[in-house]
Amino acid sequence: MTDTEEGEGGPNNQGDGNPKESSPFINSSSASDVEKSQQYDGKNMALFEEEMDNSPMVSSILSSLANYSNLPQGSKEHEEAENEEGAAPSKKKPAVKAPSLGTLMGVYLPCIQNIFGVILFLRMTWMVGIGGVFGSFIIVFMCCSTTMLTAISMSAIATNGVVPAGGSYYMISRSLGPEFGGAVGICFYLGTTFAGAMYILGAIELLLIYILPQAAIFKMEGLEGADMEAAMLNNMRVYGTIVLSFMATVVFVGVKYVNKLALVFLACVILSILAVYAGVIKTAFEPPVFPVCILGNRTLISKGFDVCAKVIERDNGTVTTKLWKIFCDSEFLNATCDEYFANNNVSEIQGIPGVSSGILAENLFGYYLEKGDFLEKRGISAMQDPDAPITNSNRYVLADITSFFTLLVGIYFPSVTGIMAGSNRSGDLRDAQKSIPIGTIAAITTTSIVYMSAVVLFGACIEGVVLRDKFGEGVNGNLVIGTLAWPSPWVIVIGSFFSTCGAGLQSLTGAPRLLQAISRDSVIPFLKVFGHGKANGEPTWALLLTASICEIGIIIASLDAVAPILSMFFLMCYMFVNLACALQTLLRTPNWRPRFKFYHWALSFLGMSLCLSLMFICSWYYAIVAMVIATCIYKYIEFAGAEKEWGDGIRGISLSAARFALMRLEEGPPHTKNWRPQIMVLVSMDSEQNVEQPRLLSLTNQLKAGKGLTIVGTSVVGTFLNNHAEAQKADQSLRKLMETEKVKGFSQVVISSNLRDGTSHLIQVGGLGGLKHNTVLVSWPRTWKQVEDNLRFRNFIGELEVTTAASMALLVPKNIAAYPSNGERFTEGHIDVWWIVHDGGMLMLLPFLLRQHKVWRKCKMRIFTVAQMDDNSIQMKKDLITFLYHLRIDAEVEVVEMHDSDISAYTYEKTLVMEQRSQILKQMHLTKNEMEREVQLIHNKNPTSPTTPAGSAATPGSEVQMTWTDKAETQAAAGHPEQGGVKDIFNMKPNQSNVRRMHTALRLNEVIMKKSKEAKLVLLNMPGPPKNRMGEENYMEFLEVLTEGLNRVLLVRGGGREVITIYS
Repeated sequence: MTDTEEGEGGPNNQGDGNPKESSPFINSSSASDVEKSQQYDGKNMALFEEEMDNSPMVSSILSSLANYSNLPQGSKEHEEAENEEGAAPSKKKPAVKAPSLGTLMGVYLPCIQNIFGVILFLRMTWMVGIGGVFGSFIIVFMCCSTTMLTAISMSAIATNGVVPAGGSYYMISRSLGPEFGGAVGICFYLGTTFAGAMYILGAIELLLIYILPQAAIFKMEGLEGADMEAAMLNNMRVYGTIVLSFMATVVFVGVKYVNKLALVFLACVILSILAVYAGVIKTAFEPPVFPVCILGNRTLISKGFDVCAKVIERDNGTVTTKLWKIFCDSEFLNATCDEYFANNNVSEIQGIPGVSSGILAENLFGYYLEKGDFLEKRGISAMQDPDAPITNSNRYVLADITSFFTLLVGIYFPSVTGIMAGSNRSGDLRDAQKSIPIGTIAAITTTSIVYMSAVVLFGACIEGVVLRDKFGEGVNGNLVIGTLAWPSPWVIVIGSFFSTCGAGLQSLTGAPRLLQAISRDSVIPFLKVFGHGKANGEPTWALLLTASICEIGIIIASLDAVAPILSMFFLMCYMFVNLACALQTLLRTPNWRPRFKFYHWALSFLGMSLCLSLMFICSWYYAIVAMVIATCIYKYIEFAGAEKEWGDGIRGISLSAARFALMRLEEGPPHTKNWRPQIMVLVSMDSEQNVEQPRLLSLTNQLKAGKGLTIVGTSVVGTFLNNHAEAQKADQSLRKLMETEKVKGFSQVVISSNLRDGTSHLIQVGGLGGLKHNTVLVSWPRTWKQVEDNLRFRNFIGELEVTTAASMALLVPKNIAAYPSNGERFTEGHIDVWWIVHDGGMLMLLPFLLRQHKVWRKCKMRIFTVAQMDDNSIQMKKDLITFLYHLRIDAEVEVVEMHDSDISAYTYEKTLVMEQRSQILKQMHLTKNEMEREVQLIHNKNPTSPTTPAGSAATPGSEVQMTWTDKAETQAAAGHPEQGGVKDIFNMKPNQSNVRRMHTALRLNEVIMKKSKEAKLVLLNMPGPPKNRMGEENYMEFLEVLTEGLNRVLLVRGGGREVITIYS
């Protein structure tokens, strides 16, 4: 018998259905327990019964974990909601079809179809002719390297967990956060949309130039120069708009038709490329006949003449040709002819000499042209007068645009885009993590080999003037790549036409879906409307917007102008894919565990650098525009977008940067030049956990202006286990008030057995590492004289003592309710500083900081200092002005002389009342333990001793209700005339030290009231705390006397270090 069987059947088994014994794990004696025990009977899980109420057994959830839905977060709920709205309740939901596409059909072929496109067929030969084989090879290698490095980064991201449908946008947004995700998603969307426009323009170019030239609405026959160019562009615009409308309708009616035709379009692309390779092989032994007519060294347009010669021999005579008639005023031999025609010979060269002809050497280097330049044959000399006017220019093949290396990069790059086609279909793949890397990298390798070989083969087979002839005007209007194809140029023309139409349809299908995915994520609020569509989920509104943006590309009407635009958006997207991979790798986040292992952060950074370089190489102004668009979207999402937390890499960067900065701060204390108040604001909460002094945070904002560290802290009385909910409520209240008052900082709530310890803990442990507070801001306890608030002023003294012990500065605003809010403005007035003792310069620094804020900006600063009898007040004033000049602080200066005067009777009386009150309060506030101990002591010695303190026999409850008044004093004396304690109180003489302090406080208050009664704010040195608890009430009384009659006072106590310097 096994252990399990023994355990199940044993007599001591508690999980066998018998009533359970009491146990710390299992609730006993209830019907549900019996049911539960039966439910888990035989599963050896009795120990975990409590957890199973909210945590399911692994065996029950493994199936759902493995069969993870391939829908992005949020869209699943969206689709379910749509289905519920659209379908009748009784209607059964159709079963979701399992993804079934493999690597070949799901990734490799779609990537091939998307990468091979219009540029290969329409511009590749021209690029080789203009840039040369060497230059073009560099362009192709650079662009293909960029996409290969991006594919490696993309493969790492795509294999790091399940990739839901959503492709590159999903990957970037989940790796770099909603701001980057939204910005790059929009860029990728715009790139895909403009790609649609480019494919449509390519299709129209094929139609109007090579397939059906007579279909042109704006006739180009007989036009030349700008007129011909304008007619061509207008044709492109009209036909482009018609084709775009047709394609948008097809996509709207049904995407399934587009997907069914995709294979047909792909077959066209592959057949076209194979026809080119077949043609190249054929040229080795039998080159096709495509003669090019050259006049001098200029290439002639092949239309309008049949024989490439000036005259021909016919019937034993010399006859002029049609070419003669073009350049001369009559057909006779004595006619007046064009000067260049007369001075140069006509020659015919073979357009495609073949792969074995050695033409490669001639095509090796670039031949860049200005707009309107003649296409000239290298190696042929021509007779021409440089001063003679150019005539019959419409008979020559001319350069239609000014070409340069960076332009070629911008035009070529779209032909390597399309690498995301596999990741965009991730929802349809059987095993996305396996298929995406293999399929994408294989597709890029295949296309890169084709492109690189095409550059070399075009240069080796085709004559240079034919390569530079963009529209094939010198070879009877044939598509140049078509002249190389076997068996016929029409294979390429028809194949490329269908492939460009197919690619355009794919773009118009993919772009609206991408916009819909961004809209449904709710990261960009104003795009929410584009998340809706037809009942079956088709993005109608998104399609409408896509078609509208696509029309902008159609209106531009030039393939060469549109290509660099979409290059920018794709390059930016690829740059961020590389950045996402590099960041995740360097930060080593625990969730970064890609199955694809052949990646490295250096490769990703190289890919990112290549993307950025290519952006500026293609077109620096387009690059800046694309970046501005992305930045605007980023900032918009940051300020207005929905809050999303996707565990993105940017948060990881923030954490790493914060850790690095904190470690740097630990290296030593800040220099005086860098010192600024890093404030901990101590606030008190009411019973509802609301802040009692909200103006403290207004003052903090005015002092800080968003710079440096601010911690707003409070203490909750109780224990962590019992009062955690209150602490959370207090924290929320603090955060809300900080947001209202625009205080940038952190909130901190401590739970402690009493407030004094709580604030002590806050002051001790606030901050982290080198980023700690150096200044404590606490409000003056306004009602400290009331007996019930006695504890509050004790806490205040405690905060003062802890701050002093920690060598921190202390700021105590008195009458905080009278301080201005952030919305108020002082149009005039003074901030008065009473500089009595030097404690590091805090008194100078604070008004300067306050005046940076708009509330205090119009106030002027005045500094008063006190001169004693033996001081030279005139010299003091000069020194102070010089000191302030060196500090770069503008302030009025005044030295106040305080002459020695006799201590008045009022001072004696004030001191005496203070000490009497202090003594009686001390006796009234004996703690319960002290009272019991004293009563016991008196009882043991002599129960009727006259030294028994007043109130010692009172019940503890009566203590709280007693307040000090003259009446109470009289009653206390009258009720117990024999008690020596009270008698002593009223016969006592004031302490001389207290008398001196009271004298100082009264004299200073008198002077301050005289000078600063109208000031908007008075800053004053705060005297140090009392050395023992006996003098705490006296200390509070001194401060009260010192500030009596002043509206707003800020008591300042320095932390014992210099905080302001005269040095730069």
